[in-house]
Amino acid sequence: MTLQNRVLPTGEIAAIPARGLFTGNRGIIHRPDGTLGTSRWSHKHWLVCTLTHPKGTYHGPMPDRGWSALFFLDEAVALTAGHRPCHYCRREAYLAWIAAWEGATGAKPERMAMDSALHKARVTRTRDQVRHEAALDGLPDGSFVLWDGWAHLVQGNALLPHTPEGYEAAIPRPSGTVTVLTPKPTVAALTAGYAPVLHPSAQG
Repeated sequence: MTLQNRVLPTGEIAAIPARGLFTGNRGIIHRPDGTLGTSRWSHKHWLVCTLTHPKGTYHGPMPDRGWSALFFLDEAVALTAGHRPCHYCRREAYLAWIAAWEGATGAKPERMAMDSALHKARVTRTRDQVRHEAALDGLPDGSFVLWDGWAHLVQGNALLPHTPEGYEAAIPRPSGTVTVLTPKPTVAALTAGYAPVLHPSAQG
């Protein structure tokens, strides 16, 4: 059975066989049989983690009484879904994230306050993704927008159409106001220099 554990840039969690480059943690949100209930998080600390535990252990995707492993095509998708780098298994990325957050806000963040700010900017109480409008010309690489009703990654002078298996051929980056899927605080961190790890298909 393909488990419902693949997170898309539009916020949905789908049953897709391909796993991607990263896993992530929002707490325990699955039933004993490995299926998801109605909850989409059990705490505000949404993390982007490595596929393998730093000590070499692996607890399985949906273990009994263990955190529910979610999967992302790449880090840009994970950030758009509202996650941030794990301070344990991705320490270097976390420190780069903190530096970018500080560059964007002018103050080094406290972890609980940062995760609370991200939570307000990524999802509503009814589990809907928070989206906002912005000028496409001003968005940083690594952010996601809706273009023609489809999630696209902003990358240089192009937009890359997202699919669960990878990015499709780039289209020229247009101008105008678009719907942004990436949370505002994350867009600010990307603008301040945080560079997410991208799927190889983003390189063309």
